[in-house]
Amino acid sequence: MDQMVIDATSRKETGKKAAKAIRASGKIPAVVYDEAGKSTIVTVDEVQFNKVWRTITATTLVTLNVDGKKCDAFIRDTEYDIMTDKVLHADFFAVSNKKPVVRTFKMQYTGTPAGVLKGGFMVRHIPEIKVKALPKDLPARVVVDVSAINIGDVLRVKDVDLGKNVTVLTDGEGELVTVAPAR
Repeated sequence: MDQMVIDATSRKETGKKAAKAIRASGKIPAVVYDEAGKSTIVTVDEVQFNKVWRTITATTLVTLNVDGKKCDAFIRDTEYDIMTDKVLHADFFAVSNKKPVVRTFKMQYTGTPAGVLKGGFMVRHIPEIKVKALPKDLPARVVVDVSAINIGDVLRVKDVDLGKNVTVLTDGEGELVTVAPAR
């Protein structure tokens, strides 16, 4: 997937009145935090932000272009108004890609297990796994094909291949999926 870019402009004004004025001009007030804990207040274009925000996961890196200076960042948090269907505020976390991060991924499965086609039942055990990697090496999501699992077979955490740059921290012997026989 192509790296998504969000243009941002640094700002000086803070407070409710300034935030309302920023939103009225079609922009979103935001804060960029770095690894050292320093924060920078910025504004981002509402249309451009929504286009990116609605298509990514929590582990997708975006390129944040703050006054011409580019950095990789995660969209860490958003304040969203469900009544108006608008993002009111966004928090970004800028990363250096030199220090590994730990993230938790919900497991997603594709395919129908062969054992289910023979009358068995698919049982999901561990709903999520924890991984450690550089931000640029993190997958957007963890999707596993379960179509080869027969009745009595077990898909374990160690069977999930995320690449050589990603370390799975969850116990490798943990059972993700089994196919139980019909009763």
